[in-house]
Amino acid sequence: MVTTTQRTPETEAPKPAAGQGAGAAGASGPAQVSEAQARAVAESARETTWRRPSFGKELFSGRLRLDLLHPWPTEDPAAAERYETFAGRLHEFLTTQVDGAQIERDAQIPDQVFQGLAELGAFGMKIDEKYGGVGLSHLHYARALTLVGSANPAVGALLSAHQSIGVPQPLKLFGTDEQRQTFLPRLAAGEVSAFLLTEPDVGSDPARLSTTAQPLPDGSGYLLNGVKLWATNGTVATLLVVMAQVPPGEGNRGGISAFVVEGDAAGITVERRNAFMGLRGLENSVTRFHDVFVPKENLIGGEGQGLRIALTTLNTGRLSLPAHCVGAGKYSLAVARQWAQERVQWGRPVAEHEAIGKKLAFIAASTYGMSAMLDLSCLLADDDHNDIRIEAALVKLYSSELAWQVGDELVQVRGGRGYETADSLAARGERPIATEQLLRDLRINRIFEGSTEIMHLLIAREAVDVHLSVAGDLIDPKAGLGRKARAAGRAALFYARWLPGLLVGRGQLPGGYAEFGPLARHLRWAERRSRRLARATFRGMARWQGRLERKQAFLARLVEIGAELYAVTAACVRARAERETRPESTALADTFCWQARRRTDAHFAALWRNTDASDRELARAVTEGRFEFLEAGILPPAGDGAWVAGWEPGEAVVDDLRRRPLPAAADRASD
Repeated sequence: MVTTTQRTPETEAPKPAAGQGAGAAGASGPAQVSEAQARAVAESARETTWRRPSFGKELFSGRLRLDLLHPWPTEDPAAAERYETFAGRLHEFLTTQVDGAQIERDAQIPDQVFQGLAELGAFGMKIDEKYGGVGLSHLHYARALTLVGSANPAVGALLSAHQSIGVPQPLKLFGTDEQRQTFLPRLAAGEVSAFLLTEPDVGSDPARLSTTAQPLPDGSGYLLNGVKLWATNGTVATLLVVMAQVPPGEGNRGGISAFVVEGDAAGITVERRNAFMGLRGLENSVTRFHDVFVPKENLIGGEGQGLRIALTTLNTGRLSLPAHCVGAGKYSLAVARQWAQERVQWGRPVAEHEAIGKKLAFIAASTYGMSAMLDLSCLLADDDHNDIRIEAALVKLYSSELAWQVGDELVQVRGGRGYETADSLAARGERPIATEQLLRDLRINRIFEGSTEIMHLLIAREAVDVHLSVAGDLIDPKAGLGRKARAAGRAALFYARWLPGLLVGRGQLPGGYAEFGPLARHLRWAERRSRRLARATFRGMARWQGRLERKQAFLARLVEIGAELYAVTAACVRARAERETRPESTALADTFCWQARRRTDAHFAALWRNTDASDRELARAVTEGRFEFLEAGILPPAGDGAWVAGWEPGEAVVDDLRRRPLPAAADRASD
């Protein structure tokens, strides 16, 4: 039956003063804000200082700081030993207890899998040992997720959403000691957490957030009201991180704030379990809050810190998604290699036909590049002496796009069998290789935790930060003449030093990076292209000034170039580190770099020669309905009315909100 919490006299939260309760949760709809206000909210949440070195920041400024990446960072031996012990038990559990095909058929992760993962400690992989967790490093956590995702991606998503963006990570970064001691042991023991930010009409524009947290007059806490959409783990979570607007008032700052909320608190209704193209076992909800009481002790960080907490959490949280992409690349390589060896056409194995051979080379090289990029980013995060906000965003963006292409090529290599379901293959007596499922499961990665388009804008903002910090007032229409004059003076001094440095570099020396052997040519190329990238960024700033923020296609190409340069550098540095132990890595890195160079040069060419202007005009005409004749001859899209629906308060429609019994639950309850 439905599990919904009903308000009773025994569980009633303190009543708000007149006009404070939201009553019909979210009925007022999202806040109406201007474009400038929306940008101001997002900008206020940015980390504006750079206290630690960043390869990504230097890269977009025209400096290939190889010293920040080379030599390849070393793993902590104790951390590696801890992982090997855990990974052995995890591998055995996945191979004996997790039936990925059954999860796909049932669209549900069985209770015994939850129980087994809890007993293993998998829900506490990233939680410190002092709170009962396994305490894996970023590198080993990513490797564990790669392993789990190979059994079933929905199980991997369950664990990563729980630990990477759910309650554990925000509390690790911003929580109080009391909050950590209260919640982290529960989560390490197997309770599930979820992160709730998105709303039916609010995606990547948090300024329009409509869920509210109204402070109570007695100061004891807040009343939450609103609706949250697409909450991964939302149907099974016992602890939630909820983002809500606190109205400013006397004695409180207000603003978007983050709260830890008990999943079974009075007034919470899980109204629907959402279903998707892929990740069919994903527990994803529509969740309503109706006058839900949250104690003041459950506020994370402080009022108005919610968006900053979310963005900072994602700085390292984004490293979990590329782990699934790397796993998909490894799986694709294994399937493609075996199939191309066995399948014979025109008298030869298909691997010997150039058309298929090129696809195999692409899959192998791309998997190597993604893996090098991810491992390097994780090692930099583990070092804790680096600011990896750009690197983590780049590897998320890059791997989600590249893995999708890898999966698509695998389908093509497999041909009709790539399009056929695993169950259908098995029914015909063939190996049940779930190629079409792989492609469906991969597709969400280009949307999860920041869509590709949002990632382009987020990274581009960091890429132009050096220019805005120096000359921002020159392009700010609100700046007065005095501010513009001071900005002009600063800009003149800065660019007089900076621009000449972009003309000559180590990449122009024939012997540059000689220690990298045959890969040195790729690093020389990357160094030259990093300076060219910085010059292109400056040219764009000078040409469009304040209008640059609307040149999203141009900014996207700059970011794609930066991602390719980071990937090339990571591949070369890794291959150099493996030269003695795994010399074949050089061939993989070399092929990957040549492929990346072709893509990069295409992006550079498209910076100034493209169809962006005509595309914008055509898009405007499309939305004005001038081409509706093209839609004739088909049945109209399903349904009528608004595209974005609203949910009215009422009975939940989830058949079973599965609050699973957990190991030692009774003992924890009595503590």
